[in-house]
Amino acid sequence: MLKYVPNTLTIIRFFLIPFILFYIFTGNYIFAFVFFTISGITDIADGFIARKFNLISNFGKLIDPLADKLTQISTLTSLVIKDIIPLWILLIVLFKEFIMIVGASFLYGKDVVVYSKWYGKLATVLFYLAIVSSFIVKQFNLSGIWNNVDLFLYCLAIFTTVFSLIMYIKHLYNNGFIDKQDLKKEVTVVKKRD
Repeated sequence: MLKYVPNTLTIIRFFLIPFILFYIFTGNYIFAFVFFTISGITDIADGFIARKFNLISNFGKLIDPLADKLTQISTLTSLVIKDIIPLWILLIVLFKEFIMIVGASFLYGKDVVVYSKWYGKLATVLFYLAIVSSFIVKQFNLSGIWNNVDLFLYCLAIFTTVFSLIMYIKHLYNNGFIDKQDLKKEVTVVKKRD
């Protein structure tokens, strides 16, 4: 029975997303914080249980990061729509995820797993703290230095995310998952004659 717990916790995170978004859009940031925190706790719990009891599955490896990204991107999107955070934060995150998808396409069909590193986990934690600080600032109408606290945290999270992306690309390149010869080839365009 325990073997189903990690994936069940992951699936619960998908069901929590609408609640997070609902409370953001209705301006109840305390409840948004509560559901967002529950989502974060289930994320930590499913990973801990899966590793502790050797319950890592292919389904879990696919669905767990999807739940993470969908929660983060949908939450950031709603904060942009509510004009709580600037659009450029969301655009950088989306660009990073696009590059990660492209990188995953290089690994498709290869027997390789790229494990998350400390800087990737740090970026996730910083985004969590930044989003929570946005909830607190909006809920209690804080001003002055508090308006800069969440932006500072977002900047740290973005910096760590970009660093993580660079290290990810470097890992793919150094380990031969990106064909170095293809990167050196010149692209030629051949025009067809009518």
